[in-house]
Amino acid sequence: MLTFATALPREAPLSSIIPNSMKIVLFCENKYAIDILQPIHEEALHEGGNEVLWYVHRKRIADFPLKEEVSWTNAMQDVYDFSPEAIFVPGNIVPYYLPGVKIQVFHGYAAEKKDHWVIRRYFDTYFTQGPFFTRGFEALSRKYGDFEVLETGWPRQDWIYHHLHAYDDERRRLLTEHGRSQIVLYAPTFSPSLTSLPHMHDALVRLTSERDVLLLIKLHPLTKAEWADSYRQLAGQHEGIVFVDDYTVTKYMLMSDVMVSDTSSTIYEFLLLDKPVITLRAAAKDLYWRDMQEPGELLTAFDEVSTDDRMRSLRRWVIDNYDPHLDGLVAHRMLEGARDYIRRHGVPPFRRLNLWRKYTSIKTFGRIRKAH
Repeated sequence: MLTFATALPREAPLSSIIPNSMKIVLFCENKYAIDILQPIHEEALHEGGNEVLWYVHRKRIADFPLKEEVSWTNAMQDVYDFSPEAIFVPGNIVPYYLPGVKIQVFHGYAAEKKDHWVIRRYFDTYFTQGPFFTRGFEALSRKYGDFEVLETGWPRQDWIYHHLHAYDDERRRLLTEHGRSQIVLYAPTFSPSLTSLPHMHDALVRLTSERDVLLLIKLHPLTKAEWADSYRQLAGQHEGIVFVDDYTVTKYMLMSDVMVSDTSSTIYEFLLLDKPVITLRAAAKDLYWRDMQEPGELLTAFDEVSTDDRMRSLRRWVIDNYDPHLDGLVAHRMLEGARDYIRRHGVPPFRRLNLWRKYTSIKTFGRIRKAH
């Protein structure tokens, strides 16, 4: 199904130079990708002349929240027939048979997760978040020799830049309604081997009982149903706990003072806001926040993190190295980077892969009828 909607551009152009237009696909395989890709969509419309089509995975995103606002499809044949010149992908795989420069834009900052650094050969170029990631992927580019690297920043930061204070009134309303002075966000990962979900019930309840905080629980969209139901029930039983049922976590990061998590890429997004983080047994080799070995440490950790100068300096290092591009211009750099790649190499008609990668691509996304 291919549907179209009209969206209005922003008021003023970023540049007096009229850019070359492109046919752009925003490859949205999971719900968390929506607010990563949305700033690219808005910038493409703002420039004018670009055509933008969202690919939305039929099974993983049953109800696409932007369906009335953007042009989108859940059929890969439509994407192929659209004949894109640039495809922006925050996931690990994109069909090799699609035309267009295939651009990895990443789904977060979790460098400790091994698959963050796995080169699956599907991408022509990697648009990295900051110097730490750029150095790593440039080394991989020299090793493999079939993709480029460009440092642009991460697109969701554009949305954050323009909405830093958009939820201040809602924050004040929540604190007044619940009679609390601070908001703590619990945003764990969904991965069964890494998540803190089975261990944190009692510690979170004690935090809201013994400290003047309101707890927001925001779970990953891929969290197991039984865990989500358990925490939804927990929120229903305690006045100081609110369960958030939303596809995006970013709004709640902006509203919160402290984050509690485990091994989730949202940790780094929160640190980039220069706010303190507490984790339970994080899998990271380098820790730039307060990590607990036992849930019972939560009260002590909470009391420490807001005033710890060492934690503050570590957050500054993360900002400088993980993503210093917090200027609202990431999507603009990404579109310019795509155009520059096309100017130098042309539009790739497909991606050359070995048989196994081709098979994986077809198994994941199906076949298409090629034009003759």
